Amino acid sequence: MALAVVMREEIPIPEGIEVTVDDMVTVKGSQGELKRKFKHHNVKISQEDGLVVLEVRFPKKKDKAMLGTIKAHITNMIEGLTQGFTYRMKIVYAHFPMTVKLTGGKVVIENFLGERYPRTAKVVGSAQVNIQGDEVTVSGVNKEDVGQTMANIEQATKIKGRDPRVFQDGIYLVAKE
Repeated sequence: MALAVVMREEIPIPEGIEVTVDDMVTVKGSQGELKRKFKHHNVKISQEDGLVVLEVRFPKKKDKAMLGTIKAHITNMIEGLTQGFTYRMKIVYAHFPMTVKLTGGKVVIENFLGERYPRTAKVVGSAQVNIQGDEVTVSGVNKEDVGQTMANIEQATKIKGRDPRVFQDGIYLVAKE
């Protein structure tokens, strides 16, 4: 039975992206800059000719899990600065025509199921929200900000106390691009 002494993962750095590794990982591209600090003490992050290298010596189960998690975060940072993330959502209503607008750092949903007071959803971080007709587009370079903003909008129109088979009004995710 062979024991893995060093577990190593490599992430290629595409052209046009600059990665610096010190106490935090900084990824720069034409669309902006993302920074993130990883605190797991067993995972060593370094940079070698065109690669971000993650290493764990004598890995335990938690170390292997953290290695995969950190690799996914850095990959998402690189992908966000090369392509960006875009989530398309659809405004659906059958009973009361709702109006959705962007005010400051919040999405305001008025007349949802005929309610008197508007519901609000916070726009997180650097995510941008675009509302056109019955379509809402959430886009940005940080996957976590875009995903959390989309979830906030979806949760703001969650129906409680009514039959969801009858009352299907809301704002729902249609596509991730």
